[in-house]
Order: sequence, then C-alpha cells, then structure tokens
Amino acid sequence: MSSGLSTTEMSSNEEPITSRSPRRKTSHLKEVPETLELRESLRARCEDVASRLDPASPVTKDEMEQIARAMIQEADLPESYLGWVMVMISSAFWKGPLSAVPPERRLFLLPHCLKHAEGCPAEYDQFGMNCKECGACSIADFRGIAEEMGYRVLVAEGSPVVMKIIVGGYVDAVVGVACLNVLEKAIDKVLLAGIPCMAVPLLSSDCRNTKVDEAWVDEMIRTPYAPAAKKTRSYVHLMRAAESLFQPEHIDRNAPRLRTQTKLGEQAVTMDSIESMDAISATEHIAYDFLSRGGKHSRPFITLAAYDAMTGGHCTEPSNTEAVEKIPAAVQRAAMSIETFHKASLVHDDIQDDDAYRYGQLAVHRRFGLPTAINVGDYLIGLGYRLLSRAEPGEEVSAEARSDVLDSLATAHMRLSEGQGAELLWRDTKDRRLSPLDALKIYALKTSPAFEAALISGVRLAGDATPYRDAIRTFSRNMGVAFQILNDIDDWTGDDSNKRLAGGDVIGGRPTLLWALALQILPKDDANELLNLADENCQLSNLERVAQVRKLYDKANVFETALDLVDKHQARAEQVADELDVDPLRRLFYFLVDTVLERPEIPSPPVVSIGVNAPIG
Repeated sequence: MSSGLSTTEMSSNEEPITSRSPRRKTSHLKEVPETLELRESLRARCEDVASRLDPASPVTKDEMEQIARAMIQEADLPESYLGWVMVMISSAFWKGPLSAVPPERRLFLLPHCLKHAEGCPAEYDQFGMNCKECGACSIADFRGIAEEMGYRVLVAEGSPVVMKIIVGGYVDAVVGVACLNVLEKAIDKVLLAGIPCMAVPLLSSDCRNTKVDEAWVDEMIRTPYAPAAKKTRSYVHLMRAAESLFQPEHIDRNAPRLRTQTKLGEQAVTMDSIESMDAISATEHIAYDFLSRGGKHSRPFITLAAYDAMTGGHCTEPSNTEAVEKIPAAVQRAAMSIETFHKASLVHDDIQDDDAYRYGQLAVHRRFGLPTAINVGDYLIGLGYRLLSRAEPGEEVSAEARSDVLDSLATAHMRLSEGQGAELLWRDTKDRRLSPLDALKIYALKTSPAFEAALISGVRLAGDATPYRDAIRTFSRNMGVAFQILNDIDDWTGDDSNKRLAGGDVIGGRPTLLWALALQILPKDDANELLNLADENCQLSNLERVAQVRKLYDKANVFETALDLVDKHQARAEQVADELDVDPLRRLFYFLVDTVLERPEIPSPPVVSIGVNAPIG
C-alpha cells in the first residue's frame, strides 16, 4: 500500500526535510473518528506509514503534518482527522525508541478529566492530582498497572512540569493520555526534544468525565522493554547539561565564590536570611541565589548545542552522555556568562517596569530594595565577564577565540540596552503613537542579540565563525522578532505561575507590535480612543482599560495580523537554515524554530465588572 509520501519525506537519510511547507492553521482539525472499528483501521494505516520513517531522525510537527496530510488524502478521509492521525503516526514512530527505555525511566501522564467529577476525593499538589485510588474511575486501574511495572506516574494536564521532569533527568520517555488540544500544545515540545513519547487521545475534549480507548492505553503501558539497535537523536542531553550548569555546586565550580562559601538553600534568599551575614558578602550571596533560580536556560543550551554542532554533533547521539561531559570548561563558562548577563537584565527590567514578581517569587527590588537590586544587577554583569575571562591551565580554547566571544557579547549587551532604552523613552513620553516598523526595530534590538550571541559563541569556540556570521545574524534577527511578537500575544493570556495578569504590557506602558498595528489599522476615531486609554489622565481602572484595549485590538484583528508576521519571519529564518552546509547546525536551527516559535492560542477577552478598580501588578 502506497502512503502517498514523496521520496524526500520518506527518505532514510537522518537529516531533516530541507523544504518546508507553509504553516497552516490546524486548531479546527481535531476530530476523533467516531467508531472503534474506524479508529482501529486508521491506527493500522498510521503504523504502516510510521514503519517507513527513519527511527534515527526525530520528525518535527511540520513534517508530521505533511506526512499525515498525505495519508488522509490517499485514504480519502476528512481533513478534520488531521490532528488525530498526527498523534497516531507519531506514537507509532516512537514505539521502538520507547521500548528501549526501561519502565522505571518512563513517565505515565494521565489527565484529571478522566476522573468522575462528582465526589472525587483526590486533592491537588504542585505536580497535579494526588489520586486516592478509590476505584471509582479508570485512573486508579491505569495507575496501578504502570506503578507495578515501575513507571513514574503523574495525574495532571500536559504542562511545563513534564519538561521540567525530563530536563531534570528523572525520566527518558513519556506515555500519556490527553485530549488533542493538550497533545498539540504540550507533547509537541517533548517530541521535538527527541524524547520517546506515545499517546492515546481522549475521545472528547469536554474536560469532564471523558472517555478513552482503554484497551489502547493498557497496551501502551505494557510496551515491553527491548533495547534498540538504532536509536533517535535527541537534544535532551544538552538541555540537561544547560540546566545543570546552574545547580549551586556547578556555579561554585565554574565561578568560585570570592567572599563566602555559604551554600544556597531551597528557599529564596530574603532580607531576614542575610541580616546575620557579613555586609560585603551579602551582594555575592544574593546574586548567586538569583542566578540559580528559574528560567528555561535556553541561551546556554543554544551555546552548548552550537558548539556541539560544529564539532560533529556527538552530544545529540543516543545515550552519549560522555560527549556532553567532554564539553570544554571554557565553553561551559561562556554558556553560563550569557545566562548571567540575561539574569542581570531581568533584575534591571523588573526595576524599570516595577514588576512585582519574577519566577513566581518577589522580584529582587521588592525583597531587598531598589538600590540593592541595581547593585546586584551590576554585580551579575561583572560575574558574566569574569566567567568569560577565566582561563585554566591546559584549556583547548584559545585566547583569540575568547576575545572574539567577549566582543560578540559586549556588542549584544550594547544593542540590547539600545532596544531597552528606546522602549523606556517611548514609555515616558506623552505621545503614544508608534508605527509597526518602529516596534519591529525595537524588537530586533531587544531580543535578537541574545540568539545571535549564543550561537556565535558556540560556533566561534569550536573554530572559525566567519563563514557563518551573516547567516547567524539573519537567522537571529528573524527569530528574535518572531519570538517577541509571540510574547506580546502571550501577554494577553496571563500567567498564574508567575503571578502575571493579562494585558500587563498595556498597563506597563510598553511599546508592542499589537499596539502599533491597532493604531495603523483602526479608523481615526478608534485610534484616538486607543491613544486616550494610554493617557495618564484616563479615569478607567486598569481592568477596564485592558478590556477596552482588547475590544479595539479585536476590531483591528491585530492578533491574526501579528501571527501572519510571525509566519513571514519564521519563513526567513527557515530559509537561512535551508542554505547551511553543516548538517548538525542546520538541524539545530530547525529545532530552535520549532521549539522557540510555539504558536499560542488567541487569548479570550477578559471579563470585567464595571466599577472594579484593581491595579495590575
């Protein structure tokens, strides 16, 4: 039976597809086939298609969409089955690699909506639902089988906690049950990282008393352990390496303390905890504590991954932890320095924006006062340069290479400050007019330099970066702009974990592309209304202002227009990746596109009770 796939898509070559189809909207394509008979038949087709994919090369979401579309077109199936078919092909693709992972290194993820909503005695903690195993629903049955085999079990939605568990080194594979919406949002990142992942979709997305093909779940859990001869490339080793750099013991090893050997605790440092310390040592202790907390560590990961790509890509080979351990200390310190500069900018950004929280805790200036926070940010800048300047006897990285990396990071630091300065000057003026072009210029200065510096650092420490500078600069500019646009959209969803409410950019007076697009698209009277909402004399409460701004944004259709711009910048970044002549670097560029530029759902408008006057923190 032919799958309808092109020879390029079905190639056994382990390099990624180098020609990408235009990104399409798939949010409406999540229908589950109605009958078990039809689902069984389609699952068999999906397994056949997956059997002809190269198990050594992870399939991205875009590539999986191409493959799934070809299958449903050949089978004359409704396009609405696309999401379901993608999950089935992906699960079949990962069955072999998952078999190679012992059950005790697997995570079994269950949704709490499988429980009976009425009368469920289970309570919730930071990791999800603490099932009481009362026997009233299928959760206890599945959990019992999985735990007997040695799985770690988590009853929660497919959330960032899953990636934290993976990057933390606790598990090497995931099997899960979830609705198609959750599978698209959460498990996609797991797949991109090269983590074996199988899933059984729920039969509906009602989020209450849902059902699932239980025999499929039972079969998935019981996937036997069988070491594989050929395994899949994975970035997980490098992600874990980047995470581990900021464990207290690794920070102290790469940047030995100068003032105190006081160890960092589990709780954040507070004014009370440092009162008994020597006053000179306090700044160092606060800075090291902040450096060790929170963040995705994407910048150090990029540096480590770029270095690895230019030295053969050995760290992405299956189970090759030895290659990660052999990354030179100078490269590790350079990766740490970029994160240290980033953390310094966060301390100062929180001051400039008067943000109350960072990483779910009080911001540094809220804990220790404004002057101390400014000083801690300055200290972190110095620590970043100290990490770059250190050289140990016998290190392979030349002084010339370190000098070039230093110059690259200094340039990035200055450009970021220019972008931040432009934002602050705009915020402090009374005229809130802004063109889309000016907004994009600010984005290119604020966000792109971090991508560029991280990539250049890794490439230069591996050898001559000259042939790749232009490509890296173009790629980083488009990635940075697209990322910032997505961040603007995400601002309208809020973030409970970081105590950030929706519409914070509006209340904080930050220039955004959404604001600029609305001013450009709206009729004159509506544009003037938008400008009046930013006036300091506006009498509306913060929540009412956010609601009015959102109403005007929807009228101008700015969210869809912004996503169209993201697509254009993504296409330009992918074009750069297509033209690279180093295969591991091209893979890394594609990986960054697929993981960094994650499309958010268009947020729902806020519900506001007129008369409420609650400030937004």
